[in-house]
Amino acid sequence: MIETLPLFHRISGRPVVVLGEGEPAEAKRRLVERAGAIIVTDLRDGIASGARLAFIALENDAAAEAAVAEARAAGMLVNATDRPALCDFTVPSILDRSPVLLAIGTGGASAGLAKQLRLRLEALLPQSLGALASGLGAARVALRQRFPEAGERRRALDAALAAGGVLDPLTEGSAAHIAAWLDGATAGEAGVAEIALRSDDPEDLTLREARLLGTADVIVHEPRVAPAVLDRARADAVRLGSDVLPLSERRAGLTVVLRSPR
Repeated sequence: MIETLPLFHRISGRPVVVLGEGEPAEAKRRLVERAGAIIVTDLRDGIASGARLAFIALENDAAAEAAVAEARAAGMLVNATDRPALCDFTVPSILDRSPVLLAIGTGGASAGLAKQLRLRLEALLPQSLGALASGLGAARVALRQRFPEAGERRRALDAALAAGGVLDPLTEGSAAHIAAWLDGATAGEAGVAEIALRSDDPEDLTLREARLLGTADVIVHEPRVAPAVLDRARADAVRLGSDVLPLSERRAGLTVVLRSPR
Protein backbone atom coordinates (compact mmCIF):
# COMPACT_ATOMS: atom_id res chain seq x y z
CA MET A 1 0.00 0.00 0.00
CA ILE A 2 1.18 3.55 -0.72
CA GLU A 3 0.62 6.20 1.94
CA THR A 4 0.12 9.11 -0.47
CA LEU A 5 -1.09 9.45 -4.06
CA PRO A 6 1.43 11.27 -6.28
CA LEU A 7 -0.27 13.82 -8.57
CA PHE A 8 0.91 16.53 -10.94
CA HIS A 9 -1.18 19.66 -10.40
CA ARG A 10 -1.54 22.38 -13.06
CA ILE A 11 -1.40 25.77 -11.33
CA SER A 12 -0.18 28.07 -14.12
CA GLY A 13 -2.12 31.33 -14.03
CA ARG A 14 -4.00 30.32 -10.87
CA PRO A 15 -3.77 31.84 -7.38
CA VAL A 16 -1.77 29.93 -4.77
CA VAL A 17 -1.37 31.09 -1.17
CA VAL A 18 2.17 31.25 0.26
CA LEU A 19 2.37 32.54 3.83
CA GLY A 20 5.52 33.27 5.79
CA GLU A 21 8.89 34.97 5.74
CA GLY A 22 12.46 33.75 5.52
CA GLU A 23 14.08 31.02 3.46
CA PRO A 24 11.39 28.32 3.89
CA ALA A 25 8.73 30.66 2.51
CA GLU A 26 11.04 31.94 -0.24
CA ALA A 27 11.76 28.37 -1.34
CA LYS A 28 8.03 27.71 -1.70
CA ARG A 29 7.54 30.99 -3.60
CA ARG A 30 10.29 30.08 -6.05
CA LEU A 31 8.72 26.67 -6.62
CA VAL A 32 5.23 28.08 -7.14
CA GLU A 33 6.52 30.79 -9.48
CA ARG A 34 8.42 28.17 -11.45
CA ALA A 35 5.10 26.43 -12.10
CA GLY A 36 3.55 29.69 -13.33
CA ALA A 37 1.10 30.33 -10.49
CA ILE A 38 0.00 33.69 -9.10
CA ILE A 39 1.34 34.03 -5.56
CA VAL A 40 -1.02 35.40 -2.92
CA THR A 41 0.61 36.33 0.40
CA ASP A 42 -2.56 37.02 2.41
CA LEU A 43 -4.81 34.13 3.35
CA ARG A 44 -8.05 36.12 3.21
CA ASP A 45 -7.11 37.42 -0.24
CA GLY A 46 -6.37 33.86 -1.30
CA ILE A 47 -9.78 32.70 -0.13
CA ALA A 48 -11.45 35.56 -1.98
CA SER A 49 -9.55 34.78 -5.19
CA GLY A 50 -10.53 31.11 -5.13
CA ALA A 51 -7.11 29.64 -4.33
CA ARG A 52 -7.12 25.87 -3.89
CA LEU A 53 -3.58 25.35 -2.60
CA ALA A 54 -1.85 26.95 0.39
CA PHE A 55 1.75 26.76 1.59
CA ILE A 56 2.05 27.73 5.26
CA ALA A 57 5.64 28.56 6.28
CA LEU A 58 5.05 30.28 9.63
CA GLU A 59 7.50 29.78 12.49
CA ASN A 60 4.98 30.14 15.31
CA ASP A 61 3.17 26.84 15.93
CA ALA A 62 -0.12 28.39 17.01
CA ALA A 63 -0.18 30.76 14.05
CA ALA A 64 0.62 27.94 11.65
CA GLU A 65 -2.11 25.71 13.07
CA ALA A 66 -4.66 28.54 12.89
CA ALA A 67 -3.73 29.32 9.27
CA VAL A 68 -3.97 25.65 8.31
CA ALA A 69 -7.40 25.36 9.91
CA GLU A 70 -8.67 28.50 8.16
CA ALA A 71 -7.32 27.41 4.79
CA ARG A 72 -8.83 23.94 5.11
CA ALA A 73 -12.17 25.41 6.14
CA ALA A 74 -12.11 27.37 2.87
CA GLY A 75 -11.54 24.12 0.91
CA MET A 76 -7.80 24.45 0.30
CA LEU A 77 -5.25 21.68 0.35
CA VAL A 78 -2.42 22.69 2.67
CA ASN A 79 1.32 22.15 2.96
CA ALA A 80 2.75 23.27 6.31
CA THR A 81 6.55 23.54 6.26
CA ASP A 82 8.27 21.16 8.74
CA ARG A 83 4.90 20.04 10.12
CA PRO A 84 4.05 16.73 8.37
CA ALA A 85 1.05 16.10 10.62
CA LEU A 86 -0.61 19.29 9.31
CA CYS A 87 0.06 18.57 5.62
CA ASP A 88 -2.56 17.46 3.10
CA PHE A 89 0.27 17.11 0.58
CA THR A 90 4.04 17.19 0.62
CA VAL A 91 6.42 18.79 -1.89
CA PRO A 92 8.74 16.33 -3.65
CA SER A 93 12.27 16.85 -4.83
CA ILE A 94 11.89 17.55 -8.54
CA LEU A 95 14.09 16.34 -11.37
CA ASP A 96 13.34 18.51 -14.39
CA ARG A 97 13.66 17.17 -17.93
CA SER A 98 10.62 19.07 -19.16
CA PRO A 99 8.14 17.90 -20.18
CA VAL A 100 9.39 14.91 -18.17
CA LEU A 101 9.25 15.57 -14.44
CA LEU A 102 10.34 13.09 -11.78
CA ALA A 103 8.94 13.79 -8.33
CA ILE A 104 10.76 12.05 -5.49
CA GLY A 105 9.02 12.07 -2.15
CA THR A 106 9.39 10.41 1.24
CA GLY A 107 6.01 11.34 2.68
CA GLY A 108 7.66 14.11 4.68
CA ALA A 109 10.05 11.68 6.41
CA SER A 110 13.29 13.10 4.98
CA ALA A 111 13.68 15.89 2.45
CA GLY A 112 17.43 15.25 2.53
CA LEU A 113 16.97 11.67 1.33
CA ALA A 114 14.70 12.81 -1.50
CA LYS A 115 17.31 15.38 -2.56
CA GLN A 116 20.14 12.85 -2.63
CA LEU A 117 18.07 10.43 -4.69
CA ARG A 118 17.35 13.24 -7.14
CA LEU A 119 21.04 14.06 -7.43
CA ARG A 120 21.87 10.42 -8.19
CA LEU A 121 19.16 10.27 -10.84
CA GLU A 122 20.35 13.55 -12.36
CA ALA A 123 23.53 11.76 -13.38
CA LEU A 124 21.60 8.89 -14.97
CA LEU A 125 18.96 10.69 -17.01
CA PRO A 126 20.22 12.45 -20.16
CA GLN A 127 19.24 16.03 -20.94
CA SER A 128 17.67 14.77 -24.18
CA LEU A 129 14.94 12.93 -22.25
CA GLY A 130 12.62 15.93 -22.58
CA ALA A 131 13.14 15.99 -26.36
CA LEU A 132 12.22 12.29 -26.50
CA ALA A 133 8.97 12.94 -24.63
CA SER A 134 8.10 15.92 -26.85
CA GLY A 135 8.92 13.91 -29.98
CA LEU A 136 6.68 11.04 -28.90
CA GLY A 137 3.91 13.52 -28.18
CA ALA A 138 4.25 15.01 -31.66
CA ALA A 139 4.22 11.49 -33.15
CA ARG A 140 1.04 10.43 -31.36
CA VAL A 141 -1.23 10.77 -34.41
CA ALA A 142 1.20 8.87 -36.65
CA LEU A 143 1.58 6.17 -34.00
CA ARG A 144 -2.20 5.75 -33.75
CA GLN A 145 -2.44 5.46 -37.52
CA ARG A 146 0.23 2.75 -37.59
CA PHE A 147 -1.22 0.88 -34.60
CA PRO A 148 -4.97 1.60 -34.31
CA GLU A 149 -5.36 -0.99 -31.54
CA ALA A 150 -4.28 0.32 -28.13
CA GLY A 151 -2.63 -2.91 -27.01
CA GLU A 152 -0.45 -3.13 -30.12
CA ARG A 153 0.49 0.52 -29.74
CA ARG A 154 1.48 0.03 -26.12
CA ARG A 155 3.56 -3.07 -26.90
CA ALA A 156 5.37 -1.31 -29.75
CA LEU A 157 6.28 1.56 -27.43
CA ASP A 158 7.33 -0.81 -24.66
CA ALA A 159 9.71 -2.59 -27.01
CA ALA A 160 11.21 0.64 -28.37
CA LEU A 161 11.63 2.25 -24.94
CA ALA A 162 13.05 -0.82 -23.19
CA ALA A 163 16.71 -1.04 -22.21
CA GLY A 164 18.70 -1.28 -25.42
CA GLY A 165 15.65 -0.42 -27.54
CA VAL A 166 15.81 2.04 -30.41
CA LEU A 167 14.24 4.75 -28.20
CA ASP A 168 15.93 3.78 -24.93
CA PRO A 169 15.26 6.86 -22.73
CA LEU A 170 18.64 6.50 -21.01
CA THR A 171 20.48 6.86 -24.32
CA GLU A 172 21.46 10.42 -25.21
CA GLY A 173 19.87 11.57 -28.48
CA SER A 174 17.33 8.76 -28.84
CA ALA A 175 14.69 11.32 -29.88
CA ALA A 176 16.43 11.59 -33.25
CA HIS A 177 15.39 8.01 -34.06
CA ILE A 178 11.61 8.47 -33.65
CA ALA A 179 10.80 9.00 -37.35
CA ALA A 180 12.90 6.03 -38.50
CA TRP A 181 11.41 3.84 -35.77
CA LEU A 182 7.86 4.71 -36.84
CA ASP A 183 8.66 3.71 -40.42
CA GLY A 184 9.58 0.20 -39.34
CA ALA A 185 7.91 -0.24 -35.95
CA THR A 186 6.30 -3.57 -35.14
CA ALA A 187 4.08 -4.54 -32.22
CA GLY A 188 5.93 -5.99 -29.28
CA GLU A 189 5.54 -9.31 -27.52
CA ALA A 190 2.03 -10.82 -27.41
CA GLY A 191 0.56 -14.18 -26.49
CA VAL A 192 0.48 -15.98 -23.14
CA ALA A 193 3.36 -16.21 -20.66
CA GLU A 194 3.30 -18.14 -17.40
CA ILE A 195 5.23 -17.20 -14.28
CA ALA A 196 5.56 -19.74 -11.48
CA LEU A 197 6.29 -17.62 -8.44
CA ARG A 198 8.97 -18.76 -6.03
CA SER A 199 7.78 -16.61 -3.13
CA ASP A 200 5.44 -13.76 -2.22
CA ASP A 201 8.31 -11.27 -2.50
CA PRO A 202 8.26 -9.31 -5.81
CA GLU A 203 12.03 -8.86 -5.49
CA ASP A 204 12.37 -12.55 -6.33
CA LEU A 205 11.06 -11.94 -9.86
CA THR A 206 13.69 -12.24 -12.58
CA LEU A 207 14.25 -9.23 -14.85
CA ARG A 208 12.30 -10.94 -17.63
CA GLU A 209 9.42 -11.82 -15.30
CA ALA A 210 9.27 -8.26 -13.98
CA ARG A 211 9.22 -6.92 -17.56
CA LEU A 212 6.42 -9.31 -18.60
CA LEU A 213 4.37 -8.45 -15.52
CA GLY A 214 4.88 -4.72 -16.02
CA THR A 215 3.81 -4.77 -19.68
CA ALA A 216 0.99 -7.34 -19.66
CA ASP A 217 -2.48 -6.38 -20.89
CA VAL A 218 -4.17 -9.13 -18.84
CA ILE A 219 -3.07 -10.68 -15.54
CA VAL A 220 -4.56 -14.09 -14.71
CA HIS A 221 -3.67 -15.10 -11.18
CA GLU A 222 -4.37 -17.79 -8.66
CA PRO A 223 -6.04 -16.70 -5.39
CA ARG A 224 -2.89 -16.99 -3.26
CA VAL A 225 -0.78 -14.62 -5.36
CA ALA A 226 0.42 -11.87 -3.01
CA PRO A 227 -0.90 -8.31 -3.55
CA ALA A 228 2.71 -7.05 -3.49
CA VAL A 229 3.40 -9.06 -6.65
CA LEU A 230 0.20 -7.90 -8.36
CA ASP A 231 1.17 -4.30 -7.58
CA ARG A 232 4.08 -4.68 -10.04
CA ALA A 233 1.59 -4.95 -12.91
CA ARG A 234 0.25 -1.94 -14.80
CA ALA A 235 -2.60 -0.30 -12.91
CA ASP A 236 -4.84 -0.52 -15.99
CA ALA A 237 -4.10 -4.17 -16.76
CA VAL A 238 -7.18 -6.39 -16.61
CA ARG A 239 -7.00 -8.79 -13.65
CA LEU A 240 -8.81 -12.11 -13.67
CA GLY A 241 -9.01 -15.12 -11.42
CA SER A 242 -7.41 -18.20 -12.95
CA ASP A 243 -10.78 -19.91 -13.39
CA VAL A 244 -12.63 -17.04 -15.12
CA LEU A 245 -11.95 -17.83 -18.80
CA PRO A 246 -10.00 -20.46 -20.71
CA LEU A 247 -6.79 -19.02 -22.17
CA SER A 248 -8.11 -19.60 -25.70
CA GLU A 249 -10.73 -16.89 -25.04
CA ARG A 250 -8.34 -14.25 -23.72
CA ARG A 251 -8.23 -11.00 -25.60
CA ALA A 252 -5.38 -10.21 -28.00
CA GLY A 253 -2.24 -8.89 -26.41
CA LEU A 254 0.09 -10.13 -23.71
CA THR A 255 -1.49 -12.27 -21.01
CA VAL A 256 0.59 -13.25 -17.99
CA VAL A 257 -0.55 -16.18 -15.85
CA LEU A 258 0.73 -16.03 -12.25
CA ARG A 259 1.01 -19.30 -10.35
CA SER A 260 1.13 -19.12 -6.56
CA PRO A 261 4.30 -20.19 -4.78
CA ARG A 262 4.00 -23.76 -3.57
